Amino acid sequence: MTNSHAENAQDGQDRPDVPGTPGAPAEPRAADARGAVPGAERGDGEAPAPGGGPQGAGEGADGRDEGTRRLAKAVLAAEQALIEFEIAVETFRVEVENFSRLHHQRLGPMYAWLDELDAQIAEAVAARSGDPEDIRKAREARASVLPMPQVEELFHGWLGSEGLFPEAQAMLTDQPVQPPPKVRPGEEARKLYRDLVRRAHPDLARDDAERARRDGFIARVNAAYGRGDEALLRELVREWEAGPAPAERRPSENEELYARLEWLAERKELLASVVAELEASAIGSMIRMAPDDPDALLDEIAEKLMADVREREAYLAQLVG
Repeated sequence: MTNSHAENAQDGQDRPDVPGTPGAPAEPRAADARGAVPGAERGDGEAPAPGGGPQGAGEGADGRDEGTRRLAKAVLAAEQALIEFEIAVETFRVEVENFSRLHHQRLGPMYAWLDELDAQIAEAVAARSGDPEDIRKAREARASVLPMPQVEELFHGWLGSEGLFPEAQAMLTDQPVQPPPKVRPGEEARKLYRDLVRRAHPDLARDDAERARRDGFIARVNAAYGRGDEALLRELVREWEAGPAPAERRPSENEELYARLEWLAERKELLASVVAELEASAIGSMIRMAPDDPDALLDEIAEKLMADVREREAYLAQLVG
């Protein structure tokens, strides 16, 4: 079964409006507050080479020739497509991270008990047979239950290879330790998150100061969404609405617009590699098995593990009984 939010978001990005666009659709899909589609003056959508051409000879009311207007339209469409793709990538990344943590918290003890049962079964078999090969297998099984200490164990669950665990960081900063309640945040949280990213995305900035402001704000949005904190997301909506208005878009020269398209294409390639890495991971592969309800998949795995535990316990009872 195939799935990923990122794959769905990418579906409409591989039909460029002009040669070299990073997957901009033939028409921008997002509408402004009045419901009008930005830049929808034309439907043909092929942009001219830098400098315009015969079809761009006339100037419009905005002082730009037709070729520049069409190129600006292509850039806008590419920006909107990239933002949708980034939203899909981040939502999928949050699900992978939350699934991983919940999988460890809920199912880790079951896996540990299964390992212990396997070791006890191997030891019981070796005790009854006295066979050197059974003894060797029993020692190996026991060794797998008692591995060499890792960094996490040496620091009692505070520190791992990536630094402080989120729970440890929260305790050190006097914040509540709250694991995510679900793999996938609620529908309202997802709606608020998408709206905030579409409005405040750093790629909509036109100067370094505005980009820095948006970067910091989106980082807070991502953190709130990762925790499924709907109340905080609502606060962030109010904060953004009360803040300085985004810089007004101004027409750009053809060369700058083409450079923008190249940057968007590079950004899309980077995100595609992130998606590939997430989907290739063990957790990503598990989520792809249940794209509609990953939380239910955890319950299904837990039921199977419990059945395995009961089966091993019964077998062990027969061996030692």
